[in-house]
Parts: sequence; structure tokens; C-alpha cells
Amino acid sequence: MADALSVIPTSVLRNLSDKLYEKRKNAALEVEGIVKQLAVAGDHDKITAVITLLTTEFTYSPQANHRKGGLIGLAAATVGLSSEAAQHLEQIVPPVLSSFSDQDSRVRYYACEALYNIAKVVRGDFIIFFNQIFDALCKLSADSDANVQSAAHLLDRLVKDIVTESDQFSIEEFIPLLRERMNVLNPYVRQFLVGWITVLDSVPDIDMLGFLPDFLDGLFNMLSDSSHEIRQQADSALSEFLQEIKNSPSVDYGRMAEILVQRAASPDEFTRLTAITWINEFVKLGGDQLVPYYADILGAILPCISDKEDKIRVVACETNEELRSINADPAEGFDVKAILSIARRQLSSEWEATRIEALHWISSLLNRHRAEVLSFLNDIFDTLLKALSDPSDKVVLLVLEVHACIAEDPQHFHQLVVFLVQKFRWNNSLLEKRGALIIRRLCVLLNAERVYRELSTILEEEDDLDFATIMVQALNLILLTSSELSELRVLLKQSLVNAAGKDLFVSLYASWCHSPMAIISLCLLAQTYQHASSVIQSLVEEDINVKFLVQLDKLIRLLETPIFAYLRLQLLDPGRYIWLLKALYGLLMLLPQQSAAFKMLRTRLKTVPSHSFSGEQIRRTSSGNPYSQIVHHMPSGSQITEDGDINQDSGNAHNGINFSLMLQQFDRMQHQHRMHSKKQAESRNNSSSSSLSQEVQRPEEPRRPLPVPDINRPPSRSSRRGPGQLQL
Repeated sequence: MADALSVIPTSVLRNLSDKLYEKRKNAALEVEGIVKQLAVAGDHDKITAVITLLTTEFTYSPQANHRKGGLIGLAAATVGLSSEAAQHLEQIVPPVLSSFSDQDSRVRYYACEALYNIAKVVRGDFIIFFNQIFDALCKLSADSDANVQSAAHLLDRLVKDIVTESDQFSIEEFIPLLRERMNVLNPYVRQFLVGWITVLDSVPDIDMLGFLPDFLDGLFNMLSDSSHEIRQQADSALSEFLQEIKNSPSVDYGRMAEILVQRAASPDEFTRLTAITWINEFVKLGGDQLVPYYADILGAILPCISDKEDKIRVVACETNEELRSINADPAEGFDVKAILSIARRQLSSEWEATRIEALHWISSLLNRHRAEVLSFLNDIFDTLLKALSDPSDKVVLLVLEVHACIAEDPQHFHQLVVFLVQKFRWNNSLLEKRGALIIRRLCVLLNAERVYRELSTILEEEDDLDFATIMVQALNLILLTSSELSELRVLLKQSLVNAAGKDLFVSLYASWCHSPMAIISLCLLAQTYQHASSVIQSLVEEDINVKFLVQLDKLIRLLETPIFAYLRLQLLDPGRYIWLLKALYGLLMLLPQQSAAFKMLRTRLKTVPSHSFSGEQIRRTSSGNPYSQIVHHMPSGSQITEDGDINQDSGNAHNGINFSLMLQQFDRMQHQHRMHSKKQAESRNNSSSSSLSQEVQRPEEPRRPLPVPDINRPPSRSSRRGPGQLQL
């Protein structure tokens, strides 16, 4: 200190702390001259003493003017040292950096000015303090004082120039500093950081691309900044990096893919578009590196397929197709389970396009990696079944294709049909709204006969009789009306002459017994008219209620459709198809006379030609019913078995079909239904009685009459004639 005081006059020190800038400036010039002389003389001890004096007595002084003078003095000393300043930087720079956080904005301003002058002198030697200077500049870029910000910008530009020229700059040491600050929200700091990233990336000897994963997320974060300028700068930097990636032979795609996947779900539209564009390029360029990340990438792509922004949807769809075209192998790290998990999760998406693509992925995986997919089937099967209730028909049809692909194996086929029946049982609206669509499509995909046989087997053992009735009626209607089941109808028409037709008829019969109208329809379709007549005769014990009449009405209307054109044409030969005529008259007798169905069927029967009943002309009775004439002209001693066959000894079987046993089977099933209905009625009556008792206990409320149980049922017959026996 004494050496310094002996070198620097007291007047100079006094002016260095003066409140007037001009006096401080002049004093600094004198300090510069003194230090220059000492440098020439090589007296570095006195130079050190001068710097120490300026630091302790001025830059660290509690007086603001002293601190200002100290900063300008240190800059002047550095200028005086010139080429020899490097050896004194350890003394000069730290107090200047410390002044960047001074409470007085003017002191901070002079600190910027001082460091600027110091940097101009030492240039590359300045790099050893780069991290501390960068940290200080980062803070000053957001300074509250505009003059300080302006001074910091000037200093920042100079430091950038020095760094780009220097071969001592360490990017490895700088990156952690950059990464720590990338998520700062201050717009001035963000501009400062993007500026440094852009400058360093422009230096050929600095490999910023290799460290891109460290600050990529921060750049994407800036794309949603409220400042247009910052968004533009970040986008420009990202575009430049993407171009470098395309031209680089070695890129760490994996780490960046994780970042892009997260940013693809950003609420900001521009961020999503940029992220999905990067993912698109990565899928094209990444190759094997991206195999472990395919599931994550798919999880980002599928939601974007339904994005509200057209550009995002287009890029997402292109990326999805590109990704699906890559035939990766599980041995290479392709995680089938992870992909399935993503697809399953996206099946719950609110957007139809996303659900459709998720199903396409499951289908694609089934085709390529069937064994692996089936091993994880329990994880996705329930979700696939729920998808059958999807509001979109496109989705439902695709789900059915996936199910059909799975059901190629007998085990999974049975599992599918069982689950489907359960789904219909639990969700009646699904059966009502989508039942026909689902069943018809499955019949196309999995063979109609196979589907119907399996459904029949399951429904035969169904405990819920009400559901079984509804299900059978639905299946019967589909069988009679759907173009997809035309081959099945052709096969059933041959039940009496073809073994395959017989087997199918017998297979369906047991479950069709749940519904009288379904059985009658099946018999009419199979042309087993005698048995149809026997079934109709047995309905004398049936409770002829509204539901029964509704189903009967539907059957009568179906008889007028093209499906039963062959049946109507057979009425041209009533002498041969006597049992058909009797069956139709039986249906007519079950209908109320004032109903539209009664009038429709009666009109049809009136058109039956009378001349075909026998070889001789037959006159109709006044009622128009030719039935007595039919029986009268049958050959003596003969009995009609099935229409068109007149035998002396009919028996109970035809083409191996034991119709007598089948009628018993039908009777047993209908008996179960009657008992079930009786229990339900009793339960309702008991419930009503309980409600009435409660009403009686509350005299202030009016009493409600008990519901009258439906007891108008015909008495049971003591005996029943077997099939083939006419009752006249």
C-alpha cells in the first residue's frame, strides 16, 4: 500500500473518487501513464501494489464514487500494462465481476465499461474467466436499468468476438452453464442465450450439435414465448440444427427423441408442429438408433393425427406411415408390448382418427409378430371388446378385423364369441344398435357357419333366459335378412337332402328353441314344414302376449320378403306342400283377426290355387279354406311326412333328423321359459303387495290398486299328438 501511495500522487487518488466523471477520467489517464512507466521498468511489485490499492480502497469502498473511480482505474491500469496485463488479470478481473451485482446502477454500468476496456486489451487471455463473465452477462441482460442493459450488450458482442477467435474456449465447461439457464422465463435472458447458442454453433471448431440434447428442450420451450422475436430466434436456431442433423453422419437421436415426444404434446400449436416435424425427420434418418424409442414416438404421433391444425395432422400421418413401414424385430430391441400398450391407451382417445390408427397398429403387429402379440393378449383384449361399443362404425369394423385376426386360433375364437355374448348381455343397447353390424362382419371375416354354430352352442347353455330369447331373435333376423349370410341360408334350405345342411340345422335348433318364432322361421327356411306345423300346434300352451304377437307379426312380414320367395312359389303346388299350407294356416289362427299381419297372411293364402290339391277339380268352401278337401283327397292309408314325400310308413326321422325328439326339446325349453315368466310375475306381485302394505300404513295417502297378474293362459293339454299327425 505504501509503495502505491508513493507512486500515485494524492491529488490523483482524490480526483479518482470525485463525483464528477471528467475528474475521474483524467485521474484514470494519469494512473494509466504511471502503470505504463512501471511496466516499462519491469517493476511488477509496484504494479501489484497499485492494483491492490485500487481494489481495496476504491472498488470495495462503501462510497459509490470511490467504486466508480476504482473500476475506471483498474481499466486504465490494464491499458497501461498492455501486453503484460495477462499476468495481473487474477487481480484485476474479480473485483470488476463483483461490481456487476452492485446495488447502484451507475456502478454496474461502469463495471461493464471497465470490463469492456479490459477485454479489448487482453483478448484471448480473457477466456479463463469466461464462465464467470457469462454468468454476469446473463444477469445483466435482464437488468432493470436500460443503460446497464445497453452497456452489457456491447460487452456481450465483444466477448462473443473473442470467443469465436480463441482456441482456448472449452465447450464442455460451458454447456452445463447453458443448460442451467435454458428454462429461464425472462425474455431478455432468453434472447441472450439464443444469441450465444447461434454464435457458438457458427464456429466450425465448436461441436454444438454433439451437445444439442442438453439444451434442445430449452429451445423448444422458447417457441411458445409471448415475444414474437424470441419465437423467431428459437425457430431459426432449431431449423439450423435440424439441417445440421440431416448432414451429420453421427447424431444422438435417442436422447433428443425423448424431448421431442414430450414437446409433441405441448398446448402450443407452433411447438407441436415443430416437434412433430423433427420426429418425422428422425424416423427417416434415425434407423436402428430409434428402435427402443418407437413406442414413445408412436405415443406422440397418434394424438397429433387428430390435431385441430391441418399441418400437424399431415406431418403426423406421414410420420405414422413411415414408422409403420419399418419392419423392426424384437431381437433388435423392438418392444411389442410397449407398442401394444400405447395403441391400447389411444383406443380411449376422444378422436376417431387416432382410435382408427391405433387399431391399424394392433393389426399390423398381429400380422408381423403374431406370437408376441398373443402372449400379451390379456393386456389388450378387454379394451378391444370395449371398443365394440365405439360410437364410430369405422372403429367397430376395424376392431372386428382385429378380433377376427386373433380368432384364427380356435381357442381365441371361442374366447371372442364368449366375451361377445357377455358384452351383449351386459349392454343391451350394444346388441340393439350394433348387434347386426358386429355379427354380419364377423360372419364375413370368420365364416358365417362357424360363427353361428359357436353362438348357438353358447346360447344353448345360457342361464339368462330373457337375454337368450332376445339374442336368438336377433341372430335369426340377421340370418333371414343379411346378404352376408346368403350361403348359410342356401345350406339350411338343403337340410332334408344334404348332410351339411342337416348338421347346421340341428346345431342351430337347440338354441333357437329359446324363441318360438325363431324356431318356426328356421323350419320354414329349412323347408321342414311338417315340423313347423307341429311346433305351431304346440304353441297352444304359450302365453299369447304382446311380445309373442310382435314377433309373430315380424315373421309374417318376413314371409313377404324376397328371402321367402321360394316358399311363396311352393304354394302354387299345395297338393305337394300340404304341411307348408297347414303351418301357414296355423300362424293365421294365432293372429288377431283385426291385425294387419292377419289380413296380409289371409290375403296370401287366398291366392293359393285350388286346382292343384288333387287330380280332380276341388271347390273351395264358403270360407275359402281348402283344408278339408286337402285331407279328403289324400291317398287312402298314406301319411304325409315332409312336404313332397308320401310314404306308407313315415316314422319320426327324415335324413337322420329325429323330429320327435326335437319337438320334445322345444317343449322342454319353452317350459323353462314359462316357469321363468311365472317366477317373474310372482316376484312382481310380491313386490306390489309389499308396496300396498306400505300404502295401507300411511292412510293420509290414497291407496293404489294391486296390479292384476296375467293369468289368462290356456290350460295344459293332457296329451299331444306326435309330429306328422294332423288334427282335423
